[in-house]
Amino acid sequence: MSLKVSLRHAHPGFALDVRFHTPPGLTVLFGRSGSGKTTIVNAVAGLTRPDFAQIQVNNRVLCDTDQRICLPTHRRRLGYVFQESRLFPHLTVRRNLRYGRFFAPNSAPKADEDRIIDLLGIGGLLDRRPGDLSGGEKQRVALGRALLASPELILADEPLAALDEARKAEILPYFETLRDEAQIPILYVTHSPAEVARLATTVVVLQEGKVLRQGSAAEVLSDPAVTPAGVRGAGAVLEAQVARHHEDGLTELSAGGIAIFLPKIRKATGQKVRIRIAAQDVMLARVPPVGLSALNILPGRIETIRAGDGPGAMVSLNTKAGRVLIRVTGRSLKALDLHTGDTAYAVIKTVSVAPQDVGG
Repeated sequence: MSLKVSLRHAHPGFALDVRFHTPPGLTVLFGRSGSGKTTIVNAVAGLTRPDFAQIQVNNRVLCDTDQRICLPTHRRRLGYVFQESRLFPHLTVRRNLRYGRFFAPNSAPKADEDRIIDLLGIGGLLDRRPGDLSGGEKQRVALGRALLASPELILADEPLAALDEARKAEILPYFETLRDEAQIPILYVTHSPAEVARLATTVVVLQEGKVLRQGSAAEVLSDPAVTPAGVRGAGAVLEAQVARHHEDGLTELSAGGIAIFLPKIRKATGQKVRIRIAAQDVMLARVPPVGLSALNILPGRIETIRAGDGPGAMVSLNTKAGRVLIRVTGRSLKALDLHTGDTAYAVIKTVSVAPQDVGG
């Protein structure tokens, strides 16, 4: 279940020239506004006719300009989820969902409507109309409509951009479930590091119409040189397992054998989670700290120290839990007399990790 894309396309003042091949799962196109993300998605959807294109989904050719093959949008077997839900206001949720079936070819396996409704938690909404739904509910219905088209690929162009933080937190788990259970590749556009950390199987970083880097969420977000959000978007992505829930409202995780405490997570004991820890939320110590309120202290060895253009620097610390990034000032580095290869300690406050930065 893979996606191959090779595109060249010129607009006045902008040239797109990209190539990438992604494995199964959820691929994030990550970049600043104007980097070419939406142009790529629209080319894959057949909404834009590029100057040159070779696009394949699961070895099925959607477009090959050299061979003069370019399937129309309705024959590409795609589900498209936009920033706005684009539901029909006069139809109930049930009828909006079933509209997706008009685009499912007769030869395609029929999507299980009941399973999709259960997967997205929209069973109680079926008789309501879009005007009576929250933004998160609308997006779940739009996603269900896309799935009922029996797609071979789902395109999601910043589907959470129009939602507030509460609604984003509501819908992110459904994209995680879709990534893990639906067995349909997803091409997902965002400029949010939190969404990248939680959702991405593969990240394709775009800059000025070209692929700057491709890799895992942990690889991309740990390198501020290639992260579109810069140093403020840089951070660690750690994989952990829920060890136990404590009576005082904290959840204990195990990451590489190191205990990490966070506010209570609604995950079962033994379940695996991803945690995004922003570099600016981590302190650095030369010796094991004592007498602190922070519960999470991760020992490690300094891999790299990168000085910024201003007074700051980025320290990469290799720990048993994974690579942790710490953003500090040059003055602090000098005072601590830290160098590559030194032992140091990352200090992370339990409450500094936001709920939206913890995912399945």
